Amino acid sequence: MAEASNTTVTLQVHRFTPRPERAERARGGSPFAKKGSPFGGGSDSAARRRPRGKQWVPVDKTLELLDTPGILWPKFEDPNVGVRLGFTGAIRDDVMDMEDLASRLMAYLGAHYPDALTERYKIAVEPGEQGWELLEKAGRKRGFLMSGGEVNTERMARILLDEYRAGKLGRFTLELPEENA
Repeated sequence: MAEASNTTVTLQVHRFTPRPERAERARGGSPFAKKGSPFGGGSDSAARRRPRGKQWVPVDKTLELLDTPGILWPKFEDPNVGVRLGFTGAIRDDVMDMEDLASRLMAYLGAHYPDALTERYKIAVEPGEQGWELLEKAGRKRGFLMSGGEVNTERMARILLDEYRAGKLGRFTLELPEENA
């Protein structure tokens, strides 16, 4: 029989403290960014201090406000509000029909800013022309044709919305103040 030994083994558990470069990498910062870099990553980076997600904000001793960035009302009283938010990209593209949104943008720009469409897409804008017609004209002018000579309006819709959001078409007012009657 083997003799039982009375050897005591003591394990010491040390709390792991990450090195600074590991901490930066864990937060999404670059391991190459130095403190005070214009690209962020420093200990005083504003991006790291900014709260993300839901946050309770105390208003006074008896009231707290739940701040949920990026949450919009599920329904708007005026459907045009949702369309205008879609133009700007405030509503995700996968929630809306891109071709319908782009045709509405073309109709709006054609009615209010026809010179911008003529300058950017080299198309003639006739008064009262529908958004789909303008979208097809611009797609045909850009050469976005599929088999059979049909215009790829989906591609043109994405291009239009991307260029509008990037400011390549110019600056526009989407809402005009109501006139006092």
